[in-house]
Amino acid sequence: MKMKKYISRIGYVCCGLAVALTLTGCNDYLDKLPDERAELNTEEKITQLLVSAYPTCTNNLLVEVLSDNVSDNGRAYSSPAIVDQIYRFMDTTEEGNDTPYDIWGGYYASVATVNEAIQGIEGLGSPASLQGDLAEAKLIRAYSMFMLAQTFCMAWDPGKADEYLGLPYPLVPEQDINTQYERGTLRELYAAIDKDIEEALPHIAEAAQNYVKPKYHFNVKAAYAFAARFNLYYMNYEKAIRYASQVLGSDPTTVMRNYEPYRTLGREDFANLWIRSEDQANIMLLATYSIAPRYLTWATSSRFAHNYDVTAYETFWVDMPWGSGSSNNTIIYANNLYGSNQCVAFPSYEEQFEYTDKVAGIGYTHSVDPIFTGDMTILERAEAYCLSGQLENAVKDINTWITTHCKEVEGSTVRPVMTVANITSYVTGTDYAKRTPDGNRDRSFRKHMHPQGFTIGAEGSDQECMLQFILHMKRLETVFHGVRMQDLKRYGIEYTHLLAGEDPQVFIRGDLRGAIQIPNTVVAAGLQGNPRQTADEIKAFVNATEDEYKDPEDEE
Repeated sequence: MKMKKYISRIGYVCCGLAVALTLTGCNDYLDKLPDERAELNTEEKITQLLVSAYPTCTNNLLVEVLSDNVSDNGRAYSSPAIVDQIYRFMDTTEEGNDTPYDIWGGYYASVATVNEAIQGIEGLGSPASLQGDLAEAKLIRAYSMFMLAQTFCMAWDPGKADEYLGLPYPLVPEQDINTQYERGTLRELYAAIDKDIEEALPHIAEAAQNYVKPKYHFNVKAAYAFAARFNLYYMNYEKAIRYASQVLGSDPTTVMRNYEPYRTLGREDFANLWIRSEDQANIMLLATYSIAPRYLTWATSSRFAHNYDVTAYETFWVDMPWGSGSSNNTIIYANNLYGSNQCVAFPSYEEQFEYTDKVAGIGYTHSVDPIFTGDMTILERAEAYCLSGQLENAVKDINTWITTHCKEVEGSTVRPVMTVANITSYVTGTDYAKRTPDGNRDRSFRKHMHPQGFTIGAEGSDQECMLQFILHMKRLETVFHGVRMQDLKRYGIEYTHLLAGEDPQVFIRGDLRGAIQIPNTVVAAGLQGNPRQTADEIKAFVNATEDEYKDPEDEE
């Protein structure tokens, strides 16, 4: 199947940015060049264009609602259509902010702008002075395509990479709105992302030295943090370790968050400090037009949210070596939660509102997201260490994370020090969660894993237990920030979205709904949509595997 129009330079503006930002109509755009930089005949214009090439959209709302971080508060509460549909694992035709339509247009707009910049560099003869700009351009393109892959594709699985659908990867500006595209395979998509990253890394320092606001660009540490995450997902574990180490250096705490200034702050001040570019933990920040924080961290839509049940039995308050609940706990999250039982939030992802008319109370909703941090990079390195069998090195990174996140109070609470042995002991002493809980007693941070395209130790082994521990830490680190869903897909973790008064919706290992459906307008234009299992196929699989989730004590 082929696609027409919807990744074109004109098409993405009409169908992506104009809808997402509500700034202008198609006719206004077509009447004039986008701006004075459109004719890229100087190095300065190319550098300026790259500032606007960074994506201004985020998939956080979609992938958080799709994940196990969200549960149903009941029919007494409401939700917007996009949240309701995604929570039910349905394909959606919504076209507002934070929808598949918006994400598709936004990330491809970024790619299109990058391709204009690269063409401009080539038009100037690819001078040595622009090799840094070229590197930045390739990283932006790779990142935008990576985020599209995380949204609209299955997780990387080398055994199925020629079967799973990829996405079009434009490398040049579109000259004809009738240009035809094909999705290709997931293998082709990941290879293209990898190529852009590898070509960019040797030259990114040349661009970074000229940044006015380096934390909003692919500075050197951000480039390597991105490369580490990509290679972790790509199953190149040694490369992921090497690139993460470029970020973390000999003392990882120098790029991790110092929580002491946060502990006495209220919600607003906490949130504002969290996204300051001066914070050493924030390796790269991305500003987006998004209402995701409004639905994820405030009770604006409180039917489907990160509620008390998830908080107490799966995330922030679950019993762990550093404590449990809100009072007997050394971890920073435990006593810095806000909201209600229906929507419990840690203030790391808050809405930033830009008024265009304060009297009328109108403007644009923004979010600023630390997309790469030292705190997350060290957990990704720990995971890569663990997957490559280097368990002792993984434990060192785990303990560094605990040291920065858990406060030890003399004579009161003790910050834990973990070993391979006591992690295994702790995890094996915790029950696995049921795929479909009958109540909160069936919830747990420990969930059965069915890795997609790779193998790990048997359940209860040191490696499996350590991965359970690391994935839980990653979940805490990134609640509301859209990372958890990728781990669920990669590890084939099964879970259920409960629905009040309705049959629960079960997400199974290798579930094709993990690849969100591409926009219906794009499918209508000729690009192949994502396949789906039938409801009967999913039900049959659930029934066939139900024995895996039975509690031996229940059988007795």
